[in-house]
Amino acid sequence: MRPIIFLTTVLLFFIGTVKSQGSVEKANQFISQLNESQKLNTLFPFDGEERYNYHFVPYERKGITFNEMNADQKTAAFDLLKTCLSEAAYNKTKEIMQLENVLIELEKRKPDDHFRDPGNYHISIFGIPSAKTIWGWRFEGHHISFNFSFDKKNLSSGTPAFLGTNPAIVLSGSKAGTQVLKDETDRGFALLNSLSKAQLQKTIIDTVAYKDILSFDKRNALLGDPAGIKYSDLNKSQQALLLQLVSAYVHRFTTLFADKMLKEIQQAGLDKLWFAWAGHTKAEMGNGNGAYYRVQGPTILIEYDNTQNNSNHIHSVLRDLKHDFGGDDLLQHYKNDHSAH
Repeated sequence: MRPIIFLTTVLLFFIGTVKSQGSVEKANQFISQLNESQKLNTLFPFDGEERYNYHFVPYERKGITFNEMNADQKTAAFDLLKTCLSEAAYNKTKEIMQLENVLIELEKRKPDDHFRDPGNYHISIFGIPSAKTIWGWRFEGHHISFNFSFDKKNLSSGTPAFLGTNPAIVLSGSKAGTQVLKDETDRGFALLNSLSKAQLQKTIIDTVAYKDILSFDKRNALLGDPAGIKYSDLNKSQQALLLQLVSAYVHRFTTLFADKMLKEIQQAGLDKLWFAWAGHTKAEMGNGNGAYYRVQGPTILIEYDNTQNNSNHIHSVLRDLKHDFGGDDLLQHYKNDHSAH
């Protein structure tokens, strides 16, 4: 696929304001089903520090869990999530939650051990969802973190957007063969394997993969100067592969919002995108040969790491370098609105 065709299809399609499909309504439907005690554990101010409490490991979080919800509340929670994610990302999210059951079996957890728990995923809402307010919400638990911010009905940010899988490929049992983050893996290796020896010398920045994504749980995702190979040093087909890799992450969101992000990437300059690799260069998992890649540009950072659990455990993230957690401009807008009252 030629890059110009790709851009025409997924970048220039976007015109005008991005409006999430009913997120305000679905958020309020969810809130209306909570009792007063549940609301205390779910609702937080938009300008508080809790909104930046981002992580992706199994630890105690704030926000109501699915274990604390009845059937109707769970349905309302997932209905809200559907308004912000693509169908593919929504399905990946639910599959990752179910991987907790696989880990219970693999790690031989006892019935009273809840370290792995498919119900231990949290929802927190920040501010008051309405067509006249700035607000946000978070969906988070082990290997999942989506951080959504809204300017009224308009989705202004969905990042940090983290998805991880353990196992990366389920090797045994009833779920054998399951590979939730297959696109993120295959597209990264497809680009790497298209490169010439001279291009690989630029791209490979370390022969050993990092132990985890470098941005980890940092509020500021900046990693310093980009490294690897530039978009302009790729041929046309390789450029298309790089854009397809970016698309796999950006299209975790609804089409309109993904197109908005892609347009910003284009406006910042495709020639300012860099692709870097560290570690093993063959698409193998479960053999201890870890792999890491990242895509870095003026507006985005993408990281992928598969090193843990004998290299069968993936962490992947999309960070919006301008609009993570809604960005400074949205927070200032919120403060200005409230200082006027």
